[in-house]
Parts: sequence; C-alpha cells; structure tokens
Amino acid sequence: MGRRFGWLWGAYGTSALGTWLAFGAFPLIAVQVLHAGPAEVAALSSVGAAVGAAVAIPLGPWVEFRGKRPVLIGTDLVRFAALLTIPAAFALGVLSFVQLLLVSVVVAAADITFRAASGAYLKTLLPAEDLLVANARFESTTWTTTIIGPPLGGAAIGLLGPVATVLADALSYLLSALGIHMTGVKQTGTPRTPSDTHPEHRKATRTRAGNPLPALHTTGDQEPHPEHRETTHVHATGARKPQYERRETAHAQTGTPLPPLDPPHDHRKPARPQAGALLDGWRYILADATLRPLFLNTALFNGLVMAADALLAVLMLGQLGFTAWQYGLAFAVPAIGGLLGSRLTRPLVARFGQHRVLVVAGTLRALWPVGLAFVGPGTGGLLLVMGVEFGLILCCGVFNPVQATYRLERTANDRITRTLSAWSVTTKATTALLTATWGVLGTLFGPRTAIGLAGVFLLATPLLLPRRSTTIKER
Repeated sequence: MGRRFGWLWGAYGTSALGTWLAFGAFPLIAVQVLHAGPAEVAALSSVGAAVGAAVAIPLGPWVEFRGKRPVLIGTDLVRFAALLTIPAAFALGVLSFVQLLLVSVVVAAADITFRAASGAYLKTLLPAEDLLVANARFESTTWTTTIIGPPLGGAAIGLLGPVATVLADALSYLLSALGIHMTGVKQTGTPRTPSDTHPEHRKATRTRAGNPLPALHTTGDQEPHPEHRETTHVHATGARKPQYERRETAHAQTGTPLPPLDPPHDHRKPARPQAGALLDGWRYILADATLRPLFLNTALFNGLVMAADALLAVLMLGQLGFTAWQYGLAFAVPAIGGLLGSRLTRPLVARFGQHRVLVVAGTLRALWPVGLAFVGPGTGGLLLVMGVEFGLILCCGVFNPVQATYRLERTANDRITRTLSAWSVTTKATTALLTATWGVLGTLFGPRTAIGLAGVFLLATPLLLPRRSTTIKER
C-alpha cells in the first residue's frame, strides 16, 4: 500500500507499544509515589477520561477544516510534552496528584482528537478497497503490542519504577510524530492519488473544456492549488473574479455562446467552527439508519466490558487470591486471539461479505463475558478467565477492523472528523459512567453478581447492530 502508509503504520505501532509499556503506570505512581487512596485512584481513571472527552468536543469541528497531518503531529507532540512533565516533576520533587490528573485530561483529549483526525487522513491516503486491509493491520498491531507491552512494562517498572515507563511512553509519541511527518515526504516515482484510482474523481477534477485541474482535497493536508484558488475565491475588493473575466474575453474573441457557469463556492477554511457545529457529529450519526445502531452498540458494549473488567480485578486479586502475575497472564495470553482474529478479517469478508461478518462477529463477542461470573479460585478459575477472554478478544479482533471500515465508508468525507470525534467522546464518557455505576453495584451486591449483571446486559447489545446492509453514501 505504499511507503506513506508504511510510515503511518510504523507510527501507530510505536505509540501503541509505548502506551502498553506504561499501562497502569499512573495508578502505580499515585499509590506508590503520592500515597493516594482508592477514591483518588478511581478519579484518576474515570474523571480524567470524562473531562478529557468534554475538552475534545469542540476540537472535532475545528479539526474538520484543518490539514489532518499537522493535527496528527500536533496531538502527538502535545502528548509527548504533557507526559514529559511527570518525570521532570518527579526529578525535581514537585510531582503532585493534581498534575497527574491534569496530564490524564490532556492525554485523553489528545487521544480523541488524534483518532478522529487519523480516520480522515487514512481515507485520503488510501483508496477505498485498501481500507479494510489497513484497519486489519492496525488491529493486529494493537493486539501484538498488548501481548508484549505489559510484560515488558512490568519488568521496567520493577527495575526502574513507574516513572520510567511514562518517559518511554512520552518518547513513543515523539517517534510517532516523526513517522507521521514522513508520510508527507515526497518519494521517488509517481505517488498514488485519488484521481489515479477513482474514475469519478478523475472526472470531477477536469474543467468543462477537458483540461486537467488540480484536485482540491478538502479533508487532506494539502492546500488548494493556486490556479484553483484563483478561480474560486472572491476578492476582498468585491471585484469580478478572474474566471468571469476569462469567459467574457473568450466570448469577445470567438463569439461563441457562454456556457453555464456553476455558482462560485468559497473553499476558504473557516477561522473557527460555528457554535452549532459542536453537535454536528452526533446529528450526523443519529440521522443515519446504519451508523446510529452501530454507534449505540459500540458505546454500550465497550462500557459494559470495561466495567466488568474493573470488577474482575477486584474479584481475582481480592476474594479469589490470584497473584498479580497470574492476573496479568490471564489477559496477556488471550490477546493472541485478537492477533488471530485480525488476520482472519479479510478472508472472512471476501467469502461472506462485510455486513454478515459485522453482525455475526458482533453477536458472538457479546456471548462470552457472562462466563466471567463463574470464575473460581486456582488453576481452573485461571483457565476459565483465559478461555473466556480468548473467545471475546478473538471476536473483537474480527469485528473491530470491519466496524472501522464500515464506519469510514458510511461517512461523508467532510464529516469524518466530527463523526469520529463524537463517537470517541461518547464511548469514553459512557465507559466512565458505566464503570462508576458498576462500582456502586459491586459494592452493594458483590463483584461476582455485578459482573454477571454486566454479562446479561451485554447479551442484549447485538439487537443494536445494523440488521441489513444499506447503500453506501455518496462521498
């Protein structure tokens, strides 16, 4: 798929590995370094994500009309700078819980913005037929780093302390920014452009006389070509546009009738989004008969699974007496299922079709979590958790790339960033809300009962999957 995608893929893998190396570092720092209590640790994970999601809401419309590659680089550098303040403050002896909370908010907001911009950038970087392969590779990379990152991070924390893994995570974002920068470096040979692959795009980028006109990418990181900008932008003086002058000159010289001219359209980027645009992503999703159920399914499924996982940690490490390394093993080994599932995605879609794979994998993944309510002590309980998690992650490894591709194909190019931003904000906010709610349920009824209740609710989430395949919107 070309060197440009190779650089983007490498950047993604680098930042994903850094994230998993530092997995759990913030709570460890809060407990071991700052001597924080349970309430503060819970606030660090839930409040940080929720406030970060709220901060990211106005960024979606703003990013929609900006070059996506600079936004991706900028959010990487913001995360690098924010995380770097933690080891710096620790070295100076001024690290505080408030700083940890603020950094978690900044990182959460930057994460959402990065994900939203990366979807739009990927769609301009690759032709439509390569999107599924690209998303499958990202999914495979996610699960690979999930397998190797936490064990390496745990060893690093044991040897160097949790602050060292935060530094490694910060550096991974710096390397990611460099990789994304390289996607814009011109390579030798003829680069692939949309006009090379899509006949409709080729047709749209020619003038009425049949002469080539440079393409205007409204969602990429390129500026309009000067010739195109000259014929579409209104002069500040109110003078007649050059395109009208050229038409009248040609009419005077040849006497031919003037062809109809499309109304002028101003492609200038707005300085800032309108206030009403903050909700555009949600309006777009809820108005679409296919995106709406998929959106609700994703938010509820992710929130319930994360809520159950938090209680499973309490159950396994508390009541059942599993050690920390056993708990880590119970989730590291099943991640192989995600790697396997992502490799199966393309052949399954080729054989059964995108929509059928989406519905079947989305249904199967909801059947597994209820089994976690029956985990017991000892080797048998450990194997049960590993088996349930393997089945769950295998189905997610198939579902996630198909869902990501399906969502991109269903979303118009000029709405991708706002749509993905709204999607991420809702998912994070729902996860924080459900995690807090299930924490209360776990306190009232015990973690095992609350885990079983989450599993029962998850059995209903397939009802929200798109029931039929629909025609993809014009892009």
